Amino acid sequence: MENVKVENRLQGSMPKIGIRPVIDGRRGGIRESLEDVTMDMAVTVARFLSENIKHTNGLDVECVIADTCIGGVAEAAQAVEKFARAGVGLTITVTPSWCYPTETMDTDPHMPKAIWGFNGTERPGAVYLAAALSAHNQKGLPAFSIYGKDVQDMGDNSIPDDVQAKLLQFAKAGLAVATMRGKSYLSMGSVSMGIAGCIVDESFFQNYLGMRNEYVDMSEFVRRMERGIYDHEEFEKALAWTRENCQIGQDVNPPHLTRTDEQKQGDWETVVKMTLIARDMMVGNPKLAQMGYGEEALGRNAIAAGFQGQRAWTDHFPNGDFMEAILTSSFDWNGIREPFMLATENDTLNGITMLFGHLLTDAAQIFADVRTYWSPDAVKRVTGHELTGSAANGIIHLINSGPAALDGTGRQTKDGKPAMKPFWEITQDEVKQCLEATKWCPAVDFFRGGGYSTDFTTREGMPVTMARINLIKGLGPVLQLAEGYTVELPDDVHDKLDQRSNPTWPTTWFVPNLTGEGIFKDVYAVMNNWGSNHGAVSYGHIGGDLITLASMLRIPVCMHNVPEDRVFRPSTWTAFGVMEPTGADFRACANFGPLYR
Repeated sequence: MENVKVENRLQGSMPKIGIRPVIDGRRGGIRESLEDVTMDMAVTVARFLSENIKHTNGLDVECVIADTCIGGVAEAAQAVEKFARAGVGLTITVTPSWCYPTETMDTDPHMPKAIWGFNGTERPGAVYLAAALSAHNQKGLPAFSIYGKDVQDMGDNSIPDDVQAKLLQFAKAGLAVATMRGKSYLSMGSVSMGIAGCIVDESFFQNYLGMRNEYVDMSEFVRRMERGIYDHEEFEKALAWTRENCQIGQDVNPPHLTRTDEQKQGDWETVVKMTLIARDMMVGNPKLAQMGYGEEALGRNAIAAGFQGQRAWTDHFPNGDFMEAILTSSFDWNGIREPFMLATENDTLNGITMLFGHLLTDAAQIFADVRTYWSPDAVKRVTGHELTGSAANGIIHLINSGPAALDGTGRQTKDGKPAMKPFWEITQDEVKQCLEATKWCPAVDFFRGGGYSTDFTTREGMPVTMARINLIKGLGPVLQLAEGYTVELPDDVHDKLDQRSNPTWPTTWFVPNLTGEGIFKDVYAVMNNWGSNHGAVSYGHIGGDLITLASMLRIPVCMHNVPEDRVFRPSTWTAFGVMEPTGADFRACANFGPLYR
């Protein structure tokens, strides 16, 4: 991992996974016969998770196993104490046998929890699983059920594939919940252009995410620039890197609005400073303390942030596009590193959706306007081109001036196909290709203060998931998502469609997977039912993971096209209407309420 920066840049240790080996506590032969096989089960799960999951910052995930098997309330309390000292953020209970559910269960109301009841016939682990889930449900402590499809023999230390998939899906979502807790969302500015998603709903952040809100006026950028409150050595390094690696694109402004070469050079200096300052406000910078700015050196412990920009800033200063695009990418002048989650126009809801995607995939995210549905007939009328293949039913134009991370070019590869990868898997050659695929165009005329916008087109063939959280009066937060693929158009067709919007911004042509039913009967219905002007795009078909995470936080999912076998929610959700899973999700979330209420 040469030139790759792996670090925890936020305050607080990384959450750990607690493994609870639960046992039949009856002595005199029963417990004794189960001690080794139960603890072996816990060790196997811990090893599997540690070997297959990393934190988004690249650090290894640690599992903490209870000191003894848990046969009753005293040993359960001992595990709670150990987990609290170790910083455990979620628990997985494992057992191959019958145990006493209410005496051995995890009762922490804020801790995501799962139970793997071994499917074996020698001792009824599955019976414990069912009884323990019943106890959790009766006490209002939703838990995830992990039950292998095939019977195993007692002492079999292997983890079946279906159990592995559920362990990973639960663990990654649970780590996301624990990682967000106590962190900040930093609003740099306020509401942009009347966009409701910019309105900070503190009850949402506090009650559903366990996060706090921090606020900084955009004048703080001016203060730090004018007073030199940034690392001057890093600024020179960053500016040199930018001039060497960022290719200038077309200037589409009319002559009377075109900025002079001197103004454009000044814009580069400003946008690089803005990037340093935004990062420092999010996570701090010890170099500032050395310069005599101890308060500024601390940062705001922001796991996500947003920049208002329009119009109070962009009518006078260069826009935030460079800052947003570079910070949300997996690399900059300091090398390859974890991307930051920074929302254009301070759309807090899209910023949090980006954060969800990042915590589940470890990779960068694309912020985009869900701009236009192009039907096959409309494309043919405008360009003469007939859409074919995966685009045959129409396409959605995702485009925005803001943080479509440069990873979104699709120039990274996995198994020979375009991808957006965790930063520790990215090579220097892939960084170079992402930069070469991007043009930096002088900002268009309605950015009166100048600046630069990213221009690229995402490569075809990436499996992606577009998602969005919306707030509904009287209902609260809801999540919608659509799995699909990126597509490309012939250059001349792309240009004709792109010119009608903005040729200086990055484009992702998106086609959702259709089911032939409901909202996913066609591409138009997906666009027509999208709940906002923005969406966050993650690499991979992660809809199932998003649904699992949403259920932990008690956020219902109003729209998705995820196959049933990848939908994994707490077992009690079926009690709210197993024949109507979408409605059951809403009823369960309303019944249990937000995780941190």
